[in-house]
Amino acid sequence: MRASINRPPTPDVDDDREQQPTLQEIINIKLIESGEKERLKELLRERLIECGWRDEMKALCRAFAKKKGRDNVTVDDLVQVITPKGRASVPDSVKAELLQRIRSFLASTAL
Repeated sequence: MRASINRPPTPDVDDDREQQPTLQEIINIKLIESGEKERLKELLRERLIECGWRDEMKALCRAFAKKKGRDNVTVDDLVQVITPKGRASVPDSVKAELLQRIRSFLASTAL
């Protein structure tokens, strides 16, 4: 099959069939449709502020910016450096509470 500059290649017959959403995608859709995803995000924000995680991340960002020089730091730099530390430092109690809420939601929707 020749590729054309002006039009995309013709899809194969196998590509015509719609892909079935994965279980993770189905759960995400249900969370969004019900509004539960926003409630979980708000709960997470509250818990992270309560335990001091947010202040800890701010301090790490400030220290990184001070070390590199304020004018030499981009948001992408901060995200790349802080994200692994941030994920690793979320308290287990917060993770457990969110997991329990998600399990309860899934049980109530009978997925």
